[in-house]
Amino acid sequence: MRPAGSNSYENENIPRDPDAALELLMNRFGSTVMRTAYFYTGDRHLAEDISQETFLRAYRKWTSFRGDSSVQTWLTTITVNVCRDKMGVRMFAEQPTDPVRMDRGRTISVEEEALEKFEKSEVLRYVLQLSMPYQEALYLYYYLDLGTKEIAEAIGVPEGTVRNRLHRAREALAKEMKKEEYGR
Repeated sequence: MRPAGSNSYENENIPRDPDAALELLMNRFGSTVMRTAYFYTGDRHLAEDISQETFLRAYRKWTSFRGDSSVQTWLTTITVNVCRDKMGVRMFAEQPTDPVRMDRGRTISVEEEALEKFEKSEVLRYVLQLSMPYQEALYLYYYLDLGTKEIAEAIGVPEGTVRNRLHRAREALAKEMKKEEYGR
C-alpha cells in the first residue's frame, strides 16, 4: 500500500508536467510499448502507429494519472487498449514472432543472434501454439515482468483469471512437451 499522497510517478521520478514527462516516458518505456504492440499485432508498422497513439493518449491523460499503479502498468494498459481499438476482430489472427527480434535497421548483434536461437527453441514453438489468452498471460508475466495484479489491470480481467491462465498455460506447455518427448 502506498502512503497517502505518494504517487507512482513521484516514486519513479517522473515530472508531473506532461511536456516534461513525455520525453522521459518515451525514453524509459518506448521499447516496452513498441514490443507489446508488436506482440499483439505481429506488424511492425502497425506497432509503430500504436506506440505513437499510446504516448499521445498518455500525454493527454498524464495530469489525471493518479499513480494507483506503476507507470509501466498504466502504459501497458493504454497499449493493450489501443491494440484492441485498432485491431478489433482481426486481433490475434496472425501469430506474432518474438517481438525482441523486430528489425531495428541495423546489423545483428550477438544478443539478437542469441534471441534468434531462442525463437527457434522448442519452448517458444509450444508457447505460440497456445490460445492467445495464454500467450498474453505468459508474455506479460515473463517477458514484461508484470505481476498478476498488474496484468489484471492491464487487460481488464480479474486477478484470479490471470492466475488461472498462467497455471493452465504452464500445464499445457508441460503436457505438450512431454507428449513430444515420449513420441505421443
